[in-house]
Amino acid sequence: MKIKRSERLVDMTDYLLNRPHALIPLTFFAQRYDSAKSSISEDLTILKRTFQARGIGLVETVPGAAGGAKYIPYILKEAADHFMDDVIAILNNSHRLLPGGYVYMSDILGDPEKLRYLGRMIATQYLNQRVDAVLTVATRGIPIAQAASAYLNVPLVIARHDTNITEGSTVSVNYVSGSSKKIKRMTISKRSLDEGANVLIVDDFIHGGGTINGLTSLIEEFDCNLVGSTFFAEGASKSGTQTVGNYTSLVKMENEANGEMRITKGNYDEKIFGSK
Repeated sequence: MKIKRSERLVDMTDYLLNRPHALIPLTFFAQRYDSAKSSISEDLTILKRTFQARGIGLVETVPGAAGGAKYIPYILKEAADHFMDDVIAILNNSHRLLPGGYVYMSDILGDPEKLRYLGRMIATQYLNQRVDAVLTVATRGIPIAQAASAYLNVPLVIARHDTNITEGSTVSVNYVSGSSKKIKRMTISKRSLDEGANVLIVDDFIHGGGTINGLTSLIEEFDCNLVGSTFFAEGASKSGTQTVGNYTSLVKMENEANGEMRITKGNYDEKIFGSK
């Protein structure tokens, strides 16, 4: 029995949203709904127009026998700015200031709705780049890295500070912590990354750059390519400068003369949307 167009549109939307960046053959949809390819093409035109108008993302169609349709998530600058303004207002509450110059932000990075926005923002920056895996380090960076990997539809690889027997053979590197200046160790399974893979680093916080240097060393051990690094928050290192030059931050934390912490926008406007 053929499916009505309204029902097809609902089901196709759900199917595409749950499989970002995956190329779905038109024949799959035609067989799924017992409909002609011409009808499916018309449906995709409607979705493409609606997704773009609403800032949901792109619906790309690829012609030819091996072609199909794919959903590419992104977020509009206006929506990202509105969301980040709300997040910054929340973080600037003085009750969030913790000893040692830190700010409590675990609830932000544990909120499903906020993580969806953050994941879309990160995915938007790599709209036209191939990303094969997202790499983070346990444990606080896992939620935002998972959000990014979900919208990019690629595996999440988690580096850990201790070896787990369930990981099998591992690759380890030593690195100097940017904040404590102590030598630390991180490790991932040898099965985590394929040689030549394009890897995106995503973590919750960059302070002195030690963690990203350690993750970069792991990527080099696998002969993989670093395509970029994104952090939810950026804090000034003790020396006042970062040891890492090229990265994206969503918020920036600065110490005020009165001892309070001021949260402002990071460099995401320039890095993601190309504006300053």
